[in-house]
Amino acid sequence: MPVEKVIMVAQEEFLRKQVAQFLRKKRIDVAECSTIQEAHDYLGKGNFDLMLLDESLPDGSGSEFLVEVNLRPSKPMVVMMGAEGSVDTAVQCMSDGAFDYLLKPFSNEQVEIILRKTDQFAQVLNVNHFLTQQDSEDPDQEILGTSESTEQLRKLVRRVAQTDATVLIQGENGTGKELVARALYATSTRKDGPFIKLNCAALPENLVESELFGHEKGSFTGATNKREGRFELAHGGTIFLDEISEMSLPLQSKLLRVLQEREFERVGGNRTISVDVRVIAATNRKLEQSVEKNEFRQDLYFRLNVVPIHVPPLRNRENDVQLLAEAFTQRFIRSHGVPVKGLTPEALQALTSHDWPGNIRELQNVIERAVILCGEDGQIHPEQLGLTAPPQAGDGDAPTGLIEKNPDPEGSSSAVNAANQQADDLLTLAELEKRHILSTLKQHEGNRTRTAEVLDINIRTLRNKLKEYSDAGMAID
Repeated sequence: MPVEKVIMVAQEEFLRKQVAQFLRKKRIDVAECSTIQEAHDYLGKGNFDLMLLDESLPDGSGSEFLVEVNLRPSKPMVVMMGAEGSVDTAVQCMSDGAFDYLLKPFSNEQVEIILRKTDQFAQVLNVNHFLTQQDSEDPDQEILGTSESTEQLRKLVRRVAQTDATVLIQGENGTGKELVARALYATSTRKDGPFIKLNCAALPENLVESELFGHEKGSFTGATNKREGRFELAHGGTIFLDEISEMSLPLQSKLLRVLQEREFERVGGNRTISVDVRVIAATNRKLEQSVEKNEFRQDLYFRLNVVPIHVPPLRNRENDVQLLAEAFTQRFIRSHGVPVKGLTPEALQALTSHDWPGNIRELQNVIERAVILCGEDGQIHPEQLGLTAPPQAGDGDAPTGLIEKNPDPEGSSSAVNAANQQADDLLTLAELEKRHILSTLKQHEGNRTRTAEVLDINIRTLRNKLKEYSDAGMAID
């Protein structure tokens, strides 16, 4: 994080002017103070990134003021300055919370080193703070599978990871796009830098810009402090933008500038911030179609699609189902502490026969539920998987995977009738998805918010789906 505001507390006017002039040439704001009281006044008006604090001041000891500064909820990093420094003095200041110690007189080059160390340390603190607020990540980050498509995916990831090229990952929901992004990061030259992610569909549109680029104090209601955005946190590492297709057009133009020039301004700010970041984006939509519909900028699409990676759906990776199921079983046995021996041959057959519209995420959830519900024999049987068997030809049964259990007899009856009318048709997965979405929407009398909750999808995703059906001339009533 770049140092933007410095408070210089020193009795000697020549020293203050010399350092302040050097810092201002670097476009850093400097507050000059000759006493502790003046420093108090400045700290009460705003926050600073760095304080250069003299040990000897007219109205008190700098060392004592250091302790007081470090008790503040929002505090600058403090570098002590002394004319007759000793090892003991420096050690004591560091133990009291000083970031570093400068022996007077010192050169501009020494100040430059202090700024660079402060930048690096501040980024480490901010990244750690950000990561501790995130959900714990899955410790198993390996791309599992023995199918040909999985092996080709691994080869492509290994090859692309060694470059700094921007990558666009495309695939259906639940196929493991974030896993691919993490694999790209973990085997790249940036693996020692941060990996910062943002789901563009998980936040209200008006907050995405602030999350990406940060904001200045007072830039909008609730902005009580300056905040670094995800791009700043990712400096020197990788940023992963999930569901990039959900980003609004105005924000797309700002993202395009970052990709082209690697610089931006925070919301409400005018200071240009440069970053060194690798960008990986992901989407479950075909961006080419979004470009044709003017929902996604063509120039941004070209910038993102430098290296395209397609993650195949699980139904095209039949040989991987058993391997993934067994790996998930062992994982959830460890996490839940359940004495499960494994899957029966019948359960494995049921898993390999399933179509997996929810892909790997669905398989993972199915296995976790089965581990929790496993019986006393320690074996997972088909009934514990909760999978519905596919309808037999000519039996007239509805595809139960499309029917939501509803205590309302009338609602259940209409869902069953609607499914029965198509029981003998061979439907595509997209058609099945469409019918399920529209059926759920109808059951909830057109309430999109409730429908999205029931379907466990984002409201913006639901709106996009309905718009897609409407643009294709499909009836959505």
